[in-house]
Order: sequence, then structure tokens, then C-alpha cells
Amino acid sequence: MNILIVTMDTCPGYRVEKIIGTAFGTAVRSRNVLGNTLSRISAFFGGKQGGAIRMINQTREDAMANLSKNAEAMGANAVLAMRFDSGEFDAGQMKVMEEITAYGTAVRLTALAD
Repeated sequence: MNILIVTMDTCPGYRVEKIIGTAFGTAVRSRNVLGNTLSRISAFFGGKQGGAIRMINQTREDAMANLSKNAEAMGANAVLAMRFDSGEFDAGQMKVMEEITAYGTAVRLTALAD
């Protein structure tokens, strides 16, 4: 099933048939020691952090995929008011972990008649 995920509280062309509850999907990623070391060196000189951007983008995509799976398991066909929460923590040995949670309201939508 394809879960519709929107950041709005409503979805034009649909009505909420049933509110199921809060759905979420969390993803955690880290770069390897070499990637973290090179990132720290690059950060010292300033500029764009390409490796970190790629890691964060992939983590966000993983969180969205996990949100979709959670909503589907709850019996929803859509998630309204989707938001992201993120954080970073030190996992030791020069590894930084990036955590992103995508969450929203799992619902059953019905298309409105034209």
C-alpha cells in the first residue's frame, strides 16, 4: 500500500474517515571513523559538508520509509501533519550518530466525490 504523507492538517479532495493515532518512524545513521575525521578537518577550514549532508538526507528518507511502514501497520492510508525531529549524539570512538524521527497523525482518508 502507498501511504500518503502530507505536512498539512487536512488533505484537499479527501475527508478524514477515521483518526487512528500517532505514527512515527525513526532512523539512526553514523559515518565511519574516516568520514568523521575528514569531516572534522573540513569543518576546521569551513565550507559545505557534503558527506554530512548525504548522511542526513539518507537518514531522513529512512525515517519517512519507517513512518510509512508504521502507519500502514496501524491500518492507515495516510499521515497528516507530518513533522521531523532530529538530534545527534556521540557514540564514542569518534563516531557521531544522527537520529531523525518523522511523526504525524495516522488516518484513514476517503476521496470526496467530484
